Amino acid sequence: MEKKIIKQKIKNHYRQANLEVNIKAAFENVGLKISDYTDTESLDEFHVRGRQASRELARLADLKKGMRVLDLGCGIGGAARMLAAEFGCVVTGIDLVEEYCQTAAMITEQTGLSHMVGFQIGDMTALSFDDQSFDAAWTLHTIMNIKDKTNLFNDIFRILQSGGLFAFYEICSGSNFPPHFPVPWATDASMNFLLRPDDFRLCLMKRGFVELQWQDASEASIAWFKSMTGSRRDSEMKTEKRVPEAKKKRPGISMLMGKNAAEKSHNVFRNLTEDRIRTIFGVFRKPEKV
Repeated sequence: MEKKIIKQKIKNHYRQANLEVNIKAAFENVGLKISDYTDTESLDEFHVRGRQASRELARLADLKKGMRVLDLGCGIGGAARMLAAEFGCVVTGIDLVEEYCQTAAMITEQTGLSHMVGFQIGDMTALSFDDQSFDAAWTLHTIMNIKDKTNLFNDIFRILQSGGLFAFYEICSGSNFPPHFPVPWATDASMNFLLRPDDFRLCLMKRGFVELQWQDASEASIAWFKSMTGSRRDSEMKTEKRVPEAKKKRPGISMLMGKNAAEKSHNVFRNLTEDRIRTIFGVFRKPEKV
């Protein structure tokens, strides 16, 4: 019963009504069309440092052309499309939120990547895929919502080929836990399940994963937030009168984060600077013989 309640809370937290229609309209309103996977990168990478961090993780994991990748908690598919377009991976994305999967499929079709990227509604804590179905699994800022991480890591281990990779860019708790709420992944503590970095690593290794990479990206995350603040300040100081401001801005991540997007983003920055949370890159391998 508790799992069902948490699952519904998470769905309600992320759900945005009419998301697909609203994104189409937002692009039309600024005179833009979605035809390339880069057109939507202002809103389709729902994690700190956006596409830059996704590329770093893909390089860290050494993902290659033709690899079958499972994107856990894929959102509206930005990272999955990037993996297909830039690294040649064949990607399956799953997400709890129906609106996310519908929007992901729409954008992917318009960008001509449907032959390499597909999406389905699914629970990453109850994977329906056969054993050893994927060469790699990856996830970006999703495991914070998963309470039973042992079960999650067991299932990821199961669906990976021998020698398969589990790559992630995740948020862990800092030394001054708990964080300030709300944040993009949680309205309050009832859907926030952060582990300390050492406990996160230990949980993976207990399952049998072998660590290949572990990098704390917290300082880079703080610098990114500061640069974003500076960019907004510079934009506000410009006085270009020929084109209305509303017509110049690409649709942003607030379309996924809702009305209190600014408060959520501010709290992530505050939590990072106060060492209440930390951002982590990790790459682990399933042993060749298990």
